[in-house]
Amino acid sequence: MPELSSRRLYLCVAHREDMATFLPAVLRGGVDVVQLREKELPDTVRLATARLMAPICRDFGVPFIMNDSPELALESRADGVHVGQDDVSVDHCRDILGADAVVGLSTHSAAEFDDALSQAASYFSAGPIVPTPTKLGRPGTGTSYAVACEERSDRPVFVTGGVSTDSIAQLVSVGLRHFVVVRAICDAPDPEAAAQTLRRALDLALESV
Repeated sequence: MPELSSRRLYLCVAHREDMATFLPAVLRGGVDVVQLREKELPDTVRLATARLMAPICRDFGVPFIMNDSPELALESRADGVHVGQDDVSVDHCRDILGADAVVGLSTHSAAEFDDALSQAASYFSAGPIVPTPTKLGRPGTGTSYAVACEERSDRPVFVTGGVSTDSIAQLVSVGLRHFVVVRAICDAPDPEAAAQTLRRALDLALESV
């Protein structure tokens, strides 16, 4: 299983026509975990995109995670899968992918996190700490929820929602250490530069704590 505790900047990206150039660019910029988060397109497209992404991530030594489907993760030779509260279970993912795969689990409340701690997940996500278009209709949990998860967890907790160059120092200052980013990189006119800027801000914030 890839080591996750030292990984800080986790990119969730949907299918893109420019993935073959976009992905190496953001990996050069400092992204150190990548998830294909594509919920709209057919499995054939998701699988083809994953099969493009997996070897690129492997060349950079970066874990590649498939969203929702352990079966597609297996077919694409991904390092693992990420599931939400309404998706297949962590145990099902382990049955498909084995004990050495990465399995991530989303949490959005204290009760969900309590339950998550008893499951065989490799890492958790907490949030979104602020409302985000990526999770339409879901209210923000607030920073205090993510901090409580970080303090209680024996595995990495990746914070979701509103992570940007402007917010990263404050999030680090309250005790958060692992971050999921979407729009700040995916919507940037220069994704590699955006990744570099965010990674630099994150590393500087971590150096000061």
